[in-house]
Amino acid sequence: MAVHEHPHRRPGFHLPSLRRTRTTAASEPAVSARTDAHTARAYAFASLRLLTGFTFLWAFLDKTFGFGYATPSGKGWIDGGSPTLGFLSGVSAGPMESTFHDWAGAGWANWLFMLGLLGIGIALIAGVALRIAALAGTVMMALMWMAEWPPAQHLSDGSPSMSTNPLVEYHVIYAVVLIALAVASAGNTLGLGRAWAKLPLIRSSSWLR
Repeated sequence: MAVHEHPHRRPGFHLPSLRRTRTTAASEPAVSARTDAHTARAYAFASLRLLTGFTFLWAFLDKTFGFGYATPSGKGWIDGGSPTLGFLSGVSAGPMESTFHDWAGAGWANWLFMLGLLGIGIALIAGVALRIAALAGTVMMALMWMAEWPPAQHLSDGSPSMSTNPLVEYHVIYAVVLIALAVASAGNTLGLGRAWAKLPLIRSSSWLR
């Protein structure tokens, strides 16, 4: 039986699989680089989530117990102090100035504000219910932005407002961070996000993730 050689192939010993091996080996660094970048992003978002969560939780704890930072010792919520009285009664600019004065120190305002701080802080640290936390946090930050009213150059008494930017200040940044963490599913790394998403109720209601 005659052996026919391929017209363009030299007779001899051939290793057709060698090319595939080289191609696979060449693609491995690219795959590894993409995996490393994905892991780095996941841990970066997780770190941002934990730091932001601690910020909200610490605000709750300090206002509740009066650790002597933003809330003086003995003036905490547990001591009979009001978490909203000082801030809202001091509003002196913006279209909601009188409304915030009416809300200052009200029991319902204290409870909503404090539960918001606690709930957002726990959700971020645990890595669960990030969409709810983002919604609640954005509403809270929007109200606080209205209270600060950065567009004002002067306060209601005519003194300079000391505003450094008419639109973007730290409340806006916090709101954007909360939304970004929810979109990025930042609770899946260093958090309980994956386990939370597997719960029957959460699987049927994706907005609770």
